[in-house]
Amino acid sequence: MVKLNFSRELRLVTPAQFKYVFEHPFRAGTPEITLLARKNNLDHPRLGLAVPKKYLKRAHERNRIKRLTRESFRLLQHNLPHCDFVLLVKNGINRLDNRTFNQNLHKLWQRHIRLAQKS
Repeated sequence: MVKLNFSRELRLVTPAQFKYVFEHPFRAGTPEITLLARKNNLDHPRLGLAVPKKYLKRAHERNRIKRLTRESFRLLQHNLPHCDFVLLVKNGINRLDNRTFNQNLHKLWQRHIRLAQKS
């Protein structure tokens, strides 16, 4: 049976883990979102989130983006390549509704899946 949980082992938690991804990432992006990825030596993908106050002033707005991203990752984790992913948000993210955000994020996941299959 396939587990669709989002346990601690599926998260980037330390600054060193984030730094590893930022050093030589594969990038996929839209005007509002950038999804960085870098291969890891594990048998599962991991997710890190960078959602600063600069673009989303209110906590509930930042939490919405993080919640939607975690849910998307949780559902696709078994299809994703074994990479460490970091989601970065940019100016204009607050104008996206949930549906548009999910569609954009799904396109970015698919782009990383295709990039991993090529390499």
